[in-house]
Amino acid sequence: MALHFLVESSSDTAVGDLVVLTGAEAKHAAVVRRLRVGESVTVGDGAGVWLSGVAEEVTPARVDVRVSQRTVEPAPTPRIVLVQALAKGDRDELAVQAACELGVDEIVPWQASRSVSRWEGPKAVKGRERWASIVREAAKQAHRAWVPEVVAPVTTKELAARASQQRVLLLDPTAPLSLSQVTPDGRDLVLVVGPEGGISDDEMSRLVDAGAERVLLGDTVLRTSTAGPAAIAVLSVALERW
Repeated sequence: MALHFLVESSSDTAVGDLVVLTGAEAKHAAVVRRLRVGESVTVGDGAGVWLSGVAEEVTPARVDVRVSQRTVEPAPTPRIVLVQALAKGDRDELAVQAACELGVDEIVPWQASRSVSRWEGPKAVKGRERWASIVREAAKQAHRAWVPEVVAPVTTKELAARASQQRVLLLDPTAPLSLSQVTPDGRDLVLVVGPEGGISDDEMSRLVDAGAERVLLGDTVLRTSTAGPAAIAVLSVALERW
């Protein structure tokens, strides 16, 4: 399989044009991935444009790719959104990485009441940037035409507001309805994963009152790092993506 790279914008690029990779992307291609002249590569802009071509020049500072084919992939609809509660260690980062590889379309950091990790002030900016970097690399590895957006952290109140327009599904090990029984209805599907201590009773009540649905994911209790990716796999089948 051809190596895949990302550029900031390729909306005007046509067959026969030269796409130039510079900076960290060029260094990664030449030094880490050991790309060689004549090898086939794919290049995307993370917003649906997909370019296939051949490397004509490869150095750590610059990689030239001659485009031989251009396609545009439409954005997935309905979208799968992961609301991931902040967790200690790297558990939330592991969830974000796997979710991207499995096809999530948007990632929302959630400052849940039981989250041990707290994003406040500059830490919130750095945390979002860290997640966005993880998503970008995971999207490249998975050869995704669309790179999921990582939005700003939300509060429970802001999360509840989504329930009026999107279908919010709360992963709850005591829920009466199995996630595999959920039938998509055209609305975006928003999966909410709690922190290590779970979603609090108050948060659960507020979200359910706003229109969210409690759903069960299997007979076992999964870690916060694996629950979201597992749920995305289930929804991918229901949406006939897989």
